[in-house]
Amino acid sequence: MIPRYTRPDMAAIWEPANRFRIWLEIESLAAEALAEHGTIPKEAAAAVRKICKKPYTEERIARIDEIEREVKHDVIAFLTELAEQVGEEARFVHQGMTSSDVLDTCLSVQLTQAADLLLADFDALLAALKKRAVEHKNTVCIGRSHAIHAEPTTFGLKLAGHYAEFARGRERLKAARAEIGTCAISGAVGTFANIDPAVEAYVADKLGLRVEPVSSQVIPRDRHAMFFSVLAVIASSVERLAVEIRHLQRTEVREAEEFFSAGQKGSSAMPHKRNPILSENLTGLARLVRAAAGPALENVALWHERDISHSSVERSIAPDATVTLDFALHRLTSVIDNLVVYPEAMLANLERLGGLHESQRVLLALTHKGMSREDAYECVQRHAMQAWGGDGIFRDLLKADEEIAVHFSGPEIDAMFESGYHLKHVDTIFTRVFGGVGS
Repeated sequence: MIPRYTRPDMAAIWEPANRFRIWLEIESLAAEALAEHGTIPKEAAAAVRKICKKPYTEERIARIDEIEREVKHDVIAFLTELAEQVGEEARFVHQGMTSSDVLDTCLSVQLTQAADLLLADFDALLAALKKRAVEHKNTVCIGRSHAIHAEPTTFGLKLAGHYAEFARGRERLKAARAEIGTCAISGAVGTFANIDPAVEAYVADKLGLRVEPVSSQVIPRDRHAMFFSVLAVIASSVERLAVEIRHLQRTEVREAEEFFSAGQKGSSAMPHKRNPILSENLTGLARLVRAAAGPALENVALWHERDISHSSVERSIAPDATVTLDFALHRLTSVIDNLVVYPEAMLANLERLGGLHESQRVLLALTHKGMSREDAYECVQRHAMQAWGGDGIFRDLLKADEEIAVHFSGPEIDAMFESGYHLKHVDTIFTRVFGGVGS
């Protein structure tokens, strides 16, 4: 994490103060359950709960760090500092538990907290995409395949496609949140030898988690792999939209561009420059988020009941991936909200090749008049390639072809070049995506 690409709410989830607060809450809840079952005195659980009201100040965090430098174990350092706060009753803390009970359950809480912020980011992005899609539902532009002019579409349909993709991403994230939201308080190798399963159930319920069915010593890492893989897919969706904006902003295209504010400068050397820097930045950020998926998948195969090869990885990728994606989704929302669209340029580009985008329509019309598809294709392509090379206008070449003139008059050929033909099912698609909005 670096401040340039970090938003405060997401960063706070990964701060030591939040981590220690969650660790303490886990220990306190476990103590309450143990006390309820008569395993430890209720006074001990009350003493721990009392400490929960004290914030983790810089001084307390520094004390934990000081202890860890000596004992070389973060949970023991935390428990030692907690004992200094609790006093004699601290001997009943962490009864029958192992470090992973605290670490893994805490990570589950942090990842669900992060997921909740990301889901809120999704809501804002989807709202922006929906608004702009409806605004440009009938803004005609050329569709491109292989970056080459294909057939007309609308800018609203482009955005509707991205809306549908991000809506799927949101559902995947909800599923990933449920996948990761489990609690493990099962002891050294997950057998509950020194702690009752009811303690785990109590802690899970209070934290809004589910119990992990079989936790060995850790929560199985396939859950984490699923979570970070979903983040990677979402990042790819971010990049797909960012790349589309970058292409549309190219000087030769200039159908849409990022908002360029008063006083903004695009180049230290060239005063005329207006670069798609935000979208380019989003492409880079997407690469960082995707980079977390590979290590998360490799973390699945731990030795026996547990090793710690996953630990260093997760301490890096968990904050980095969630912070980066949070920033990226927020930035993308701003890009869409403020995107400058040029319908006139879209129309000019549409007509740039003199109606070549209607080649399929002419081809199909000829087949309906009895011409074989092969002959119709050859005929239409011949004139299309001539127009592509700048030797005539496609529509005029079709009208001058005696073979075509047998089947179609000049006005009938002109009718094949009306762009409204391509928009007749736009409302149907919008209904599928938005439930009828704008239809």
